[in-house]
Amino acid sequence: MSEKSDQFSGRIGLIFAAIGAAIGTGNIWRFPRMVGANAGGTFLIPWLFFLFIWSIPLVIAEFALGKRSRTGTIGTFRIFAGRRFAWMGLWTAWISTAIGFYYAIVAGWCLNYFRLGMTNGLVNVDTVDVWNSFLQNSGQVIFYQFLVIAITMLAIWKGAKAIEKANVILMTSLFVLLFMTLGLSLWMDMSDGSLDGFLFMFTVDWNQIGEPEIWINALSQSAWSCSAGMGMAITYAVYMRKDEDTTLNAFTMGLANNSISIIAGLAVLSAIFAVSTDPLGTVTNGSSAITFLALPEVFAQAPGGSVGVWVMMSGFFLALSFAAITSMISTVELCVRNFVDHGYSRNKSVGFTALAIFAFGLPSAFIWIKLDAEGVAFPEFLEVQDHIWGYGLMFSGLFIAFTIWKYGFLKWRDAVQAGNAEPGLKGYLTMGVPAFRDDFINTGDNDLWIGRWWDALIYIAFPILFFVLMASYFGDMIANTENVWDPSNPKGLGIILSFWSIVAVTFLLLNKKLVSRPLFRNVPEGAEVDVSMLPAGDDELVVEVGEYPPGWEHLNTNKAAELVAELIEEDSDNSMNAPASIEIT
Repeated sequence: MSEKSDQFSGRIGLIFAAIGAAIGTGNIWRFPRMVGANAGGTFLIPWLFFLFIWSIPLVIAEFALGKRSRTGTIGTFRIFAGRRFAWMGLWTAWISTAIGFYYAIVAGWCLNYFRLGMTNGLVNVDTVDVWNSFLQNSGQVIFYQFLVIAITMLAIWKGAKAIEKANVILMTSLFVLLFMTLGLSLWMDMSDGSLDGFLFMFTVDWNQIGEPEIWINALSQSAWSCSAGMGMAITYAVYMRKDEDTTLNAFTMGLANNSISIIAGLAVLSAIFAVSTDPLGTVTNGSSAITFLALPEVFAQAPGGSVGVWVMMSGFFLALSFAAITSMISTVELCVRNFVDHGYSRNKSVGFTALAIFAFGLPSAFIWIKLDAEGVAFPEFLEVQDHIWGYGLMFSGLFIAFTIWKYGFLKWRDAVQAGNAEPGLKGYLTMGVPAFRDDFINTGDNDLWIGRWWDALIYIAFPILFFVLMASYFGDMIANTENVWDPSNPKGLGIILSFWSIVAVTFLLLNKKLVSRPLFRNVPEGAEVDVSMLPAGDDELVVEVGEYPPGWEHLNTNKAAELVAELIEEDSDNSMNAPASIEIT
């Protein structure tokens, strides 16, 4: 493994990387659909509400955890929650990586449509035929999947600095492309003397503001769009400088994510409202339809003749490709970081992760490619994977909250035993509840002071919202799905619970093996942080990069190379000093 710790060069690199992790295709193709299906501007109110009471608080927690642990998800749970709970970090890593299996396929779709946009392959064509022929050509789908993974590997191969540069370039380009697309879309929307798409997006229907479905959809969009609870922020916090502001970065990440969603939503809705006779029907007709079927037809009517059409087509799908690739970078890096933490070299970790994502993603490329009632191809296997792992992310967020609860309880309990805290509920509320915030968030590095509102959200609001979201999702599935408990039903609840159970039991069984390996903390010079007060503080296998626990010195590749060099030099000296032999013939 490498003997040097790695870190971002500064705040800009971290922010761009974090924003890149949060912004994905869901911001560009899912968000407009959610706005269209949930009464336009009415949807924005609960969506913004959950940004501040769900997403940003969780991201703050993730940044604080990763900055102190200086490890990926597995190591973070091992250090903060204790050796018995390392499997929670493995669950988080697996869920995010499993999403990456099929997300690479989706990113490949975006790249292909960028190519088609560049070559005018989406003009004067039947978009259904184009979509069907591509999706049913498994060789072509696999090629673009491979291309996405190759680009991702190149972006993360050299570590934090490479990730930083890739995200700065890609995200800057994404902003420019989206603003360009937005300008052309608004021009289209104003061509008839009105701004129907703009007005729809920002008009609130106060009669529908109390609809539970709108609030549940807003919560789900906020939860997944910001990558809150996915472990992405934990991973990138490993590369933070010592004086990095975690709270300000969390707010910046969340607000930037929502801003991009609004820009993308305006661009899509304005264009659709400008040319479609049934804009709401178009925008709510499924995520694949709006992106790869409807939008090419919309953009084909862009002003400015062939040049305007070319700019809209290529610009939009290039932006979509960049969004997808930045999300892939964070997904792969999350997995790679966990391998590196446990003593594997970055090169091997990147190669193995890329190979696994490619291999496990192959079924989504060609299995169960079916036609719906309207003759449009859809990847059922891919949708099943999203069905299974998408809501598994919610448990990752719950595990993070559990870790915070546990830390506060243990600190209060130990203080009570030492006679330094008041026993009972009052003592726990006074010392235990704010413990994590006081020790790891409100430090001298943060410009924004976080008050007890954060405690209330993590301890009260989060578990309530978690159970409301899960209950609504499962309740709707039970009420509206036939054979919902049948594990062979790809759209049922049985298959979800089956996969979750298998994965959870497997990881629980692997936990002992996980904690039997050394854990190498990425602590750059000048960024030393104490973990002695945490559950892993007495774990002799938890060390910093460059240190090696007894019995694990063989992982020191530099030392091994030095020993080999010494042996070679010694052998060479012996050969030179040996007496010459005389051969008698």
